[in-house]
Amino acid sequence: MKIAIDAMGGDYAPKEIVAGAVAAAKDNQDVEILLVGDESQIKAQLTETQPSNLRIIHASEIVESEDEPVRAVRRKKDSSMVVAGRLVKEKEADAMLSAGNTGALMATGLLVVGRIPGIERPALAPLLPSLDGVGMLALDLGANMDATPEQLYQYAVMGSIYRERVQGMKAPRIGLLNIGTEDMKGNEATKAAYELLKQSKLNFVGNVESKNMLERPCDVLVCDGFSGNIMLKSYEGAASLIFKELKKSFTQSLLTKLAAAIMLPKLKGLKKTLDPNEFGGALLLGINGCVMKIHGSSDSRAVQAAVKQAKTAIKGSLIESITAEINKE
Repeated sequence: MKIAIDAMGGDYAPKEIVAGAVAAAKDNQDVEILLVGDESQIKAQLTETQPSNLRIIHASEIVESEDEPVRAVRRKKDSSMVVAGRLVKEKEADAMLSAGNTGALMATGLLVVGRIPGIERPALAPLLPSLDGVGMLALDLGANMDATPEQLYQYAVMGSIYRERVQGMKAPRIGLLNIGTEDMKGNEATKAAYELLKQSKLNFVGNVESKNMLERPCDVLVCDGFSGNIMLKSYEGAASLIFKELKKSFTQSLLTKLAAAIMLPKLKGLKKTLDPNEFGGALLLGINGCVMKIHGSSDSRAVQAAVKQAKTAIKGSLIESITAEINKE
């Protein structure tokens, strides 16, 4: 099994990406890690002898965060992101990971790797933290701003297969993000999607509201990329603010510091539960290969988690399962 990692994408590349790749190589001896990027910059981050299952593949260009996605993919053919995508396309890698430009990664998936036949639009599908530690798969969270009812239905099918085949969840519950739980809530697209999901063989539990996300009201949350991304950013901002305010409150006096010392183990556990870095990356479901987006601010832990997640998806024959299901319909 081979997993290609875009070493040059992300806020802390190549330092954190390389550190995560080295750690992942050590933890997964049955996986060959292909670090794609500027060879001299990657080697400068290797402070010790690299693991035998880690290989550097030189790429001379970088897709920057401000680059226009499609233009960057078409013009920067020797960029670390495009080269990693080409490795997947040519079956020289089983998966690719990148913390770089989300739009460019989407374009790489579509233009370089290609879509699964029958899929109208791929979806970005991260696993969101939940208080019970299980997490909730949500799609789409940013790949496409708009979606038709039929595309929302396809998201549900792909998400259900992911949770069944990769995570071993029987009959995962499908929920539709909406402004209320009543049947006829929402705009025309969500109303039509509701009927498609209700009539399907999926385990559809109805509309769900964003206020209940941490309680895992469903196992697969279906939404368009615009609504989903707003929900995700709101969650991330709220979680960050809460922990900042807790830290401020617990350092105000000797008494609060003593209280913090008592609460510290619980608070660390809660922070870990809600930390996106602990959950790895977001797969681009619908692409004819395992393509994963990790957060732009990913640290080495996130890279390690993403490698583990990609490895599980490959072993679970995720792409093959989605392909078979979509072509059966």
